[in-house]
Amino acid sequence: MVIPFPYIALTKEIKMKYIHLDNEFTPFGKSLHYEAFTFNGGEPHIKIVDEIAPGTNILMTCRPKSFNDLGFLFMAHNALTQLNVGDISLLMPYFPGARQDRIMISGEPFSLKVYTRLINGLELKRINIIDPHSDVCPALLKNVHVIENIVFVKEVLDNKTDYTLIAPDAGAMKKTYKVAQALQVSKVVECSKVRDISTGRLSSFKVNADDLENKACVIVDDICDGGGTFIGLAKELKKKNAGPLILIVTHGIFSKGSDHLTEVFDEIYTTDAFKTIKDQNINQIELTTLLNL
Repeated sequence: MVIPFPYIALTKEIKMKYIHLDNEFTPFGKSLHYEAFTFNGGEPHIKIVDEIAPGTNILMTCRPKSFNDLGFLFMAHNALTQLNVGDISLLMPYFPGARQDRIMISGEPFSLKVYTRLINGLELKRINIIDPHSDVCPALLKNVHVIENIVFVKEVLDNKTDYTLIAPDAGAMKKTYKVAQALQVSKVVECSKVRDISTGRLSSFKVNADDLENKACVIVDDICDGGGTFIGLAKELKKKNAGPLILIVTHGIFSKGSDHLTEVFDEIYTTDAFKTIKDQNINQIELTTLLNL
């Protein structure tokens, strides 16, 4: 089920308590108190301190970056079930392994399937994810609710006019056209790239436009990791007479920082769906604001 922002159903449908498993990500404010620690053998552990009435519905929130973070989520879920709570739901804005949504090379795992099987094993009432990389992730998850990126993009572009939407590659075209429809933008410029699947190296970019007329060009995508795709594309856009370049990504990983991106982009926007960013070059909009919580 695909749901636009604001996602009032998360909190308004039914009274529930919240447990935030990332101290920097507390979209619902008050969280159940707990003690978290790691045993000397490396195993994550949790002790829920607050008393919870039996049958209380719970929403867990987390932004896992590792298998240990997932292990902490599983321990928290089990601790809650031992307390005889009611339905347990999950808000996991960025779903791990979302980009590994197929087997590209023999001998490698179908990573997304591994992660979805683990999460499905919790038998959650609802799994809430935001702007997944492809349709494969929600197809593999049970009881999933997908929150789209529309309100985030609208928030960024609210005071901007006369811009061109750019679909950075074939995988982003469907999403970009959805955004264009929501924003009532009539034209989308499609782009493409060539990647060596054995090395991940990008070799060429193509912009399907002759002259971008010095208009602002807005690239909308779900993830920015190292940023190689966007830098290569930005250079090609400038060759086609692009004006100011704006990058809007829901999940900002920025594994190589932002300095190399700001050399070609005039503005960069993301949410705190993946992590909390303290970088003056990046404009981060909190999901608390976007979800209208």
